[in-house]
Amino acid sequence: MWMLCAALLALGSVQCFSRDSKAVTTTLTTKWPSTPLLLEARLAYYQTVVHISDTDLAYYDLILKRASVLLSPVQLNLLKLALSLRAYSSTVHSFQQIASNEPPPPGCKAFFNIHGQTSCDTERLKVMLDNAVERPKPYLFKGDHKFPSANPDAPVVILYAELGTKEFTGFHQLMLAKANKGLITYVLRHFLSNPSKGRVHLSGYGVELAIKNQEYKAKDDTQVQGENDPVDEVQGFLFGKLKTIYPELKEQLKELRKHLIESTNEMAPLKVWQMQDLSFQTAARILAAPSVDALNVMRDLSQNFPTKYFKGTLGLQPGDSALFINGLHIDLDVQDIFSVFDVLRNEARVMEGLRSLLIDTPYIHDILKLNVQPSDSDYAVDIRNPAVNWINNLETDGRYASWPSNVQELLRPTFPGVIRQIRKNFHNLVMILDPTHENTAELISVAEMFYSNNIPLRIGVVFVVNDSDEVDGMQDAGVALLRAFNYIADDVDSQMSFDAIISMFNRVPSGGKLKVEHVVGVLEKRYPYVEISSILGPDSAYDNNRKEGKAYYEQTGVGPLPVVLYNGMPLQREQLDPDELETVVMHKILETTSFFQRTVYLGELNSDHDVVDFIMNQPNVVPRINSRILSTNRNYLDLSATSEFLSDWVHNKLFFQYDGIIRPVTFWVVGDFDQPSGRQLLYDAIRHMKTSNNVRLGVINNPSENTSNEKSLIARAIWAAMQTQTANNAKNFITKMAKEETAQALYGGSDIILLHFSALQGMDVPLFKSAYESPNVNFLLAHSAYCRDVLKLQKGQRAVISNGRIIGPLEEGEVFNQDDFLLLESIILKTSGERIKAKIQQASDLVMKVDALLSSQPKGEARIDAVKIRPKEEEVYFDVVAVVDPVTRDAQKLAPFLLASLCFKISCNIFPFFLLSFYRYVLEPEVSFMADSSFAPGPMAKFLDMPQSLLFTLNLNTPESWMVESVHTRYDLDNIYLEEVDSVVAAEYELEYLLLEGHCFDVTTGQPPRGLQFTLGTASDPVIVDTIVMANLGYFQLKANPGAWILRLRKGRSDDIYKIYSHDGTDSPAEADDLIVVLNNFKSKIIKVKVQKKPDMMKEELLSDDTHESDSGFWTSITRYKYLSVNGSFFISFRGLTGGSKPEEPKQEKDDVINIFSVASGHLYERFLRIMMLSVLKHTKTPVKFWFLKNYLSPTFKEFIPYMAEKYDFQYELVQYKWPRWLHQQTEKQRIIWGYKILFLDVLFPLAVDKILFVDADQIVRTDLKELRDFDLEGAPYGYTPFCESRREMDGYRFWKSGYWASHLAGRKYHISALYVVDLKKFRKIAAGDRLRGQYQGLSQDPNSLSNLDQDLPNNMIHQVPIKSLPQEWLWCETWCDDASKKKAKTIDLCNNPQTKEPKLQAAVRIVAEWSDYDQEIKRIYNNFLEEKERGTTDSYQQTDRKHPGETNLSFSF
Repeated sequence: MWMLCAALLALGSVQCFSRDSKAVTTTLTTKWPSTPLLLEARLAYYQTVVHISDTDLAYYDLILKRASVLLSPVQLNLLKLALSLRAYSSTVHSFQQIASNEPPPPGCKAFFNIHGQTSCDTERLKVMLDNAVERPKPYLFKGDHKFPSANPDAPVVILYAELGTKEFTGFHQLMLAKANKGLITYVLRHFLSNPSKGRVHLSGYGVELAIKNQEYKAKDDTQVQGENDPVDEVQGFLFGKLKTIYPELKEQLKELRKHLIESTNEMAPLKVWQMQDLSFQTAARILAAPSVDALNVMRDLSQNFPTKYFKGTLGLQPGDSALFINGLHIDLDVQDIFSVFDVLRNEARVMEGLRSLLIDTPYIHDILKLNVQPSDSDYAVDIRNPAVNWINNLETDGRYASWPSNVQELLRPTFPGVIRQIRKNFHNLVMILDPTHENTAELISVAEMFYSNNIPLRIGVVFVVNDSDEVDGMQDAGVALLRAFNYIADDVDSQMSFDAIISMFNRVPSGGKLKVEHVVGVLEKRYPYVEISSILGPDSAYDNNRKEGKAYYEQTGVGPLPVVLYNGMPLQREQLDPDELETVVMHKILETTSFFQRTVYLGELNSDHDVVDFIMNQPNVVPRINSRILSTNRNYLDLSATSEFLSDWVHNKLFFQYDGIIRPVTFWVVGDFDQPSGRQLLYDAIRHMKTSNNVRLGVINNPSENTSNEKSLIARAIWAAMQTQTANNAKNFITKMAKEETAQALYGGSDIILLHFSALQGMDVPLFKSAYESPNVNFLLAHSAYCRDVLKLQKGQRAVISNGRIIGPLEEGEVFNQDDFLLLESIILKTSGERIKAKIQQASDLVMKVDALLSSQPKGEARIDAVKIRPKEEEVYFDVVAVVDPVTRDAQKLAPFLLASLCFKISCNIFPFFLLSFYRYVLEPEVSFMADSSFAPGPMAKFLDMPQSLLFTLNLNTPESWMVESVHTRYDLDNIYLEEVDSVVAAEYELEYLLLEGHCFDVTTGQPPRGLQFTLGTASDPVIVDTIVMANLGYFQLKANPGAWILRLRKGRSDDIYKIYSHDGTDSPAEADDLIVVLNNFKSKIIKVKVQKKPDMMKEELLSDDTHESDSGFWTSITRYKYLSVNGSFFISFRGLTGGSKPEEPKQEKDDVINIFSVASGHLYERFLRIMMLSVLKHTKTPVKFWFLKNYLSPTFKEFIPYMAEKYDFQYELVQYKWPRWLHQQTEKQRIIWGYKILFLDVLFPLAVDKILFVDADQIVRTDLKELRDFDLEGAPYGYTPFCESRREMDGYRFWKSGYWASHLAGRKYHISALYVVDLKKFRKIAAGDRLRGQYQGLSQDPNSLSNLDQDLPNNMIHQVPIKSLPQEWLWCETWCDDASKKKAKTIDLCNNPQTKEPKLQAAVRIVAEWSDYDQEIKRIYNNFLEEKERGTTDSYQQTDRKHPGETNLSFSF
């Protein structure tokens, strides 16, 4: 034997791979056709068009060759990864779906659309363009390829064509020529006239082969016919090839193969002392390997750990694992490979940008780690202003004298929620009010409540009133109140003034406004002997802070009145409701206390400090609130790209020069300096520059009209001065030119030399005059083109560019003054300017460019400084660091990703944790090919060399937004036993849908509108899918394939009661009536929608008792199958994302239908499920509709169920729901299924379904379930059967009789979840689903709670969501019920027996007399089905051609 082995090893044809012919393979494909790599490459990085080549490999190489001219080596590697991931396939298909909605004209391989009219005839183009103005412009999506046009108002022409085809070339050249002439706006969308018949093979997902607990035998005994074996290697021997070459050695080869299989699949348990240092030993093994093989060793050890090291567990927690890319933490539990690819691509862009700025490679990562992102903190304004009238002062007022004044009191322990009363002004509330505003009275009353209840809050008011000297207090109520306040404050104190204005507002009727007589009334009562006109009249001396108050309000820029500041921070508008304001302020006090505690503890604040000064010196305090500047939604120029720069000649003359001084802040002022608004902006910028040593200033002229010498006097003068004079002389001259009186005089005919004689002192006048009078205006044309093409500004628009950040365009009349420039400078200095200047220490230009590049990155966490491995000098690289315990689940996920990375370093954190599964992460760094240069079949998870004595279950770990289903396999993927497999278990999955998630709230109440329904569709088919909004976070989910979809409120009560108020994350403009959502990538899409009740529907409720919806809720978004009988033929209508005509479902009165919900996973439980269904149908004459959870059904079940539905005349639907990302995830398949049984009952079924019965798959029904459906639940939302207690020998296993459960239930029954009835109307009305999910979220964090999730959760919630106990005969189970009670049983459940652990099948035959007859009947039906299928008579109901959204409805016919 071994001589044969040695001889075979010497054969050069034998490759060395460790594989076993008994393998498990998994593939995942898209539902849509395969898309050309050329189109994906164009979307990924570059715009070059290539011609189709002879072979796939040549085609791919040509794409990379053309791309390499435009891309750096790092970007080229990322392009290879993108093509391998097929990351842009969904984008290409989204254009295909958009094109199908046009629809394409018949016979056209490419076509164009002009304002709704389509054609592929270029001779019609002119006519269509001429009448295009009569039709509205089409909606353009964010991802559209829009070519530059000289005329933005030109008609929009959308070309649908495939790159690389002759049709595209002809149309493209024609459209581009017209766009360059300004005749059209040209938009290109990809369109394949003849899509591929193949599917896209995906990667970027994980496959787990988990070792299954065999305590209870749950494996079907039905034999499955094997499939072809694609893997014929065992430990490097190609036995198929060897048998062909050496047929005479067939028996010996068979023996050798058997010996190799048996010798490689041993899994001897490890001893305890062997396991103690297992992680350390594994890490040492990895680090001892050659550097080029280290990751391969890690992958092999971690992903095959059960084979090599598994048996036994110590119950220890896993070691912490982490991944960092350039110091950015990547959470692989949250981020999938597609979001990681985006991180890599963005990092590459920044690194290449820094490299293009000639920054040395070793310093690039140091600069990357500079934290230059804008702060998320709330900005505040300085409240130390005389305009603030302080009502009280905690530090000096006598009413607070008994309070301690030592700041150390903050550190004294107190009960949570207690507000400390300390005689320091830690908390300051300033109200900026117009006394005549209708809300002022309510806000003043809240302030009075704080004051009277001795809340440790310093209160101030700023009155913003008419500041005209011609208006007095006898005419204006606001002026009257201000003067009255000042008079009383002078006479007594501010507290008395505050009390007086409260009295004044108490005289204002509800809903009214303050009037002069209200003020006069209070003054006459309090000061009867004083002449009121002396206080309020024209000669009043009590105008203190009248002008100052308005000036402070305008200077701070805090927005429309009223405004409330907490420690200088403006509260949101919605927080100013009186009830809300009280709560918000109290929360602010508690939140801010922790900040002060930290500062006191660190010694940054002590009792000698002025607390208000300390607060106002914090970095979030700015001189002025300007929403444009403070917004975190920022737009930056790419100053590292030469294409976006002015020419060197223009750029070098752009700035006021300051030789040799590095200034971290660069402002470009953009405007028409021959207009007053542009000059004012420039004047304010210069005034600010004169006060700061950190700023340099540049000017870009954006003329309102066509450039000429006569219309550009000021602009030419500024330019001439900057070109010819020293920095200081130019600054003084331009300051003079920016003044309005100078411009008026110059345009009035004055000579510029005489006009500015004083300003010209020290200037080179002849040189200036020569430049000024030159007829050359090329510089003005260059500025104008830059504003149009790069800054995207219209003629005459103003803007400020701050270190590459575009602030603008500024609105006409919008103020951007010296304070705004100061604010802008202070933010740059705090976030980026000083840090970059300190790191670079070169030119101001470089500081500006680096700042623009770094600040444009998406905001994320701070970077971690980690050990780096330096690659070749001058080569840009990623710094990838993994901290991982090599024998954890994280290591299984990380290793394949690290293999695709450029550099790595492993640091091991040693915590032993023993893996209970094999794992493969499907990821290939580059597209692979066959020997004949054709594309390889695609990425595949391969489990080779597997132990055959264990029972496995297969799970997919996909990105959050993917909804996948198993579409082809003959084996039971829930129970894989390789000893019974002839060759290979091949599992084929399909990406059925991408998930669209959202959150919805009612703007009036701030609460989610429970029961609100949304629909998703197209213009021609508006209701393709729909969903129901949860109360938990207002969450909803919809599913679709790539494309553009329209989101609407569902017609009916949702649309009658509500309207859409606003939306975020959609692809529609804010004012659009229809919400367009584009799904064009594999990443998650999350939107936010706010709704509002219609004025005449304010008292209506969605879930009222008389709610009747004519159609389904989530049921249409869930893939639906319906049984229909039409003219004697049987149809199964596939509904979901399949547009077209939908056959009407036979209408049944809902009271005449028994709705039964059940779940099953694995062939055995599907076998039980079919028998349960048969037992139900044989005991009722009432129509039955079954609802099955689709998520875990096998392809075999889904293929057979239509046939069974015809034979037994029942309806069914396959419901599907993705576990929400925010709800605590379960990892074990059985616990996930338990969760689906209880957690989503309110959103799985239509509102029209009043009651649903859950029946376990392994039950046998012996009665008419109509009786259970009609059972009176006496107001409870659901009814369960209690556990039997009559079989006394099982008392030791009744865990609910002692401990926690006995105490919690307090005499109530513990109920079994195998059978229950739900009153869905009541269930939704009391928000039972939301309560159950909330309780689950809290309890599931503890791994030891909710052991039996589907049972423990409702029993735990029995006090909040009551359970109606059903009579005991409704569920009999031999494990818990005695034999005497069996004869009364209405259903029999095959409960597991913890005492005997009897296998399910054996128990079924023994316990239920009729079970075998049912089983044989189903087998006969199934065999008939297989025979008909083999004869080809069932082709019409087999789902052979999966339709896509927008295509015709798919029917199955018998």
